[in-house]
Amino acid sequence: MDSLVKFVQDEFVTKKDFPQFSAGDTITVYYEIREGEKVRTQFFRGVVLQRKGTGTSETFTIRKMSGTIGVERIFPVNLPALQKIEVNKRGKVRRARIFYFRGLTGKKARIKEVRR
Repeated sequence: MDSLVKFVQDEFVTKKDFPQFSAGDTITVYYEIREGEKVRTQFFRGVVLQRKGTGTSETFTIRKMSGTIGVERIFPVNLPALQKIEVNKRGKVRRARIFYFRGLTGKKARIKEVRR
């Protein structure tokens, strides 16, 4: 059964080529917003908290600060509305899921940048 699901995913789901990113990286995601007849592009820039899942069900979570309030958004990797992903900074973290980042404020919330 798993091989059948994998076959269908490989054959019929279109894969987009996005750059490699992981937890701790600061990325900008450009995606389409449909408002009635109009279509516009909006971006969401923040720190990647996690990547989760495999294949067509893979998702990633981004957190940004809007004023003093933290905003998180979960994007499926295969979302048709995703236009592009830009990696702004590569961060050095020791974990694959940095949920502890939610509780940090000020200078503690900085992530050391890595040149890769």
